Amino acid sequence: MIYRLLYSIFKRFPWIKQLFWKIWYTRLAQKVSSSKLKFMNYGYYSESMNISLKDEDELERYPIQLYHHVATKVALKGLKVLEVGSGRGGGANYINEYLEPKEMIGLDLSSSAIDLCDTFYKSDRLSFLQGSSEDMPFGDNTFDIVINVESSHCYTSMDNFISEVSRVLKPNGHFLFCDLRRSNYVNEMLDQLNSHSLELLSYEDITSNVIRASDEMSAQRIDLINRLKVGKYVRNILKSFAGVKGGKVYDSFANGYFKYISAVCINKE
Repeated sequence: MIYRLLYSIFKRFPWIKQLFWKIWYTRLAQKVSSSKLKFMNYGYYSESMNISLKDEDELERYPIQLYHHVATKVALKGLKVLEVGSGRGGGANYINEYLEPKEMIGLDLSSSAIDLCDTFYKSDRLSFLQGSSEDMPFGDNTFDIVINVESSHCYTSMDNFISEVSRVLKPNGHFLFCDLRRSNYVNEMLDQLNSHSLELLSYEDITSNVIRASDEMSAQRIDLINRLKVGKYVRNILKSFAGVKGGKVYDSFANGYFKYISAVCINKE
């Protein structure tokens, strides 16, 4: 019931949604500073995906595989890449270490999350910056690639975000995207991805891949959350948002209330 109430409030007052998520992720970064928690996204499972990871990355194989699924739609080697909504930086770090961009920048609304990233990662090619997805602190035609993983559902305006993506992308640059939506809003989201100067080239419903990854990750994530130094109420919220099996978000994927979509767009201008 509380999820439907929040969604109704967020739909009617988008600024409350952005404020809520900013406070939530800022407080989470402040309370949970462990470098063991570098990914907040759901995972991706596919029997055909068998990427080779360093031992220290195996713990987060399925969240990494979601990034791999999205980011490898275009070769990133030697390109200038921006991730909008970089969170705790695990995805940007994976792209930097494994996919070899010329430069990798992570942008996030939460200054506390940026502080964590600056502590966690040390690389000449990787940097993090605080800023809004709807007013990006970059010039026109700056990036070859913009990536957005499971973040857009937190934004005040998807239209403003897509406008900014179109602006900072170079001509013929690519926008690589994935996120969840209520099933009855998926077509609206696809129309938004095919607007401004962006052309939607392809998309996939990967809900079943996300559910299977959640099945594989649930025990590990429950154990990790139970060991965090936070109250029981916060732990229960984290378990739900982490998509653990039997939780509210997991059930919403399983019963079709939520769909999870990945997409590839090109900047036509």
